[in-house]
Amino acid sequence: MLVLGIETSCDETAAALVTDEREIRANVVLSQLDEHAPYGGIVPEIAARSHIEHLDGLIARAMRDAGAEFGDLDGVAVTAGPGLIGAVMVGLMTGKAVAGVHDLPFAAVNHLEGHALSARLSDADLQFPYLLLLVSGGHCQLLIVEGVARYRRLGTTIDDAAGEAFDKAAKLLELGYPGGPAIERAAEDGDGTRFKLPRPLKGRAGCDFSFSGLKTALLHKVRDLERGLDDGLRADLAASFQQAVADVVIDRCQNAIHTFQEAHPEGQFLVAGGGVVANSLLRARLKTLAEKNSLSLALPPLALCTDNAAMIAWAGIERLSLGLQDELNAIPRARWPLDSNAAPPPGAGRPGKLGPKA
Repeated sequence: MLVLGIETSCDETAAALVTDEREIRANVVLSQLDEHAPYGGIVPEIAARSHIEHLDGLIARAMRDAGAEFGDLDGVAVTAGPGLIGAVMVGLMTGKAVAGVHDLPFAAVNHLEGHALSARLSDADLQFPYLLLLVSGGHCQLLIVEGVARYRRLGTTIDDAAGEAFDKAAKLLELGYPGGPAIERAAEDGDGTRFKLPRPLKGRAGCDFSFSGLKTALLHKVRDLERGLDDGLRADLAASFQQAVADVVIDRCQNAIHTFQEAHPEGQFLVAGGGVVANSLLRARLKTLAEKNSLSLALPPLALCTDNAAMIAWAGIERLSLGLQDELNAIPRARWPLDSNAAPPPGAGRPGKLGPKA
């Protein structure tokens, strides 16, 4: 099976071709960092227009890289949400057009499922069930992955996601965008114990996350500096912030591991996915945590941690292999929880109201 994957949920335009033998024949990603950097964050209208301008060319390039033609395809998989609705629509409509014209099976993929299954693309030994930590710019969740399309959410953010917190912290420290890599670079020369910052929810029951208070505490530290920021202070603040985030994530993961092992004593894996997993401190801390709890840590390659189309193609392969095919009237979704039965997180708005991301 050879599947074309398309990803346009946020600010990366991506196309890939992947086989059911876990061969990535092509994986093309066009970043929009330069377009959004002047604004210190992602501008939805700019993202959607960039996808429109570049997606068809990226698909053509991916086909050339793979040495394939549309007649060689066995399916099309496209991110249908969650994400910036205008951006999602560009990829979804393009994927529908390819599938419709060439009469191909179609998979409307949840972007979070792409992250949830990406480790299985790189590791044939990774079997269900497993515990998943999903940490990215817009999402921060802990889920039990019992199988394709079978997810049980244990916890989610009640305010900011970890990636959002890194972006906002980097902006406060004048380190640039994107925030995660900027914070990590600055923290290399910093003292993570110099500034005392809170660890929201650490030591509390449950698996939910909160990073808003940590971000606010960093803001107050910056404002209290009598002589303003210099490189040394930036490094120490970045290191202290990064350490606080890691402490919170590990604490929440430990609670989730207890729940996971009670529900699935046969489970052997802790899996992490999403762009924030590229952080070297977090990866090291997760490895120690997994070993402490007699679990194997499965981490996708860095190229599959950030948004990409290979993970979408693979999720499509997993779904289509089980007969989970979608019609071409599939709708784009700004919000789309993996676990539709999960209760709203504390503080979430009622239907029709704004609230934390699902």
